[in-house]
Amino acid sequence: MGPDFKATLRPEAARACGEAAAGPPCGMSKLEAVPVTGVEVIPFKGGSAVFLVTALKTMFIQVDPAVGEALQGALDGRIPDRPQSHDLMLHLLLGLDAAVVHVAIVDVKDGVFFARILLGQDGPVARKVAEVDARPSDALVLAVKAKRPVFVAKAVLDACDDMSETLARLRKQA
Repeated sequence: MGPDFKATLRPEAARACGEAAAGPPCGMSKLEAVPVTGVEVIPFKGGSAVFLVTALKTMFIQVDPAVGEALQGALDGRIPDRPQSHDLMLHLLLGLDAAVVHVAIVDVKDGVFFARILLGQDGPVARKVAEVDARPSDALVLAVKAKRPVFVAKAVLDACDDMSETLARLRKQA
């Protein structure tokens, strides 16, 4: 599944990321954050449906075809001939002794989802943790490539229909 970006961090930076991961996901309490246990991409004309499977329900986010392809490639462990933008982002973080700690889908408004990426860094001068706003599609690709956990806010899950049956039906058609 491509390079293990966390494994190549200096031990201090990896420790800082681990300590940040022990805290609540992107400002949510442990009760508000629901871990994603599976990610599946189903392409369709004009885009891709990204299904996020949790213990409570399955939701989906529509993404553009390029990001859907990048996410499927990351899930399949394909390594592109040349670095793609998500690889570049992870390499930049690595160069700064920083890494993705986790990703959280934190809000949905009028069908538009919002995500946050928690980054951890342990440099020679200071330890830092930063939260960055991101499109869920990009955040998911980064999390999969970096082998980091993904969470969904319970309020987001509550606002979404359960798509478990739809996903099961699409799996049978494939």
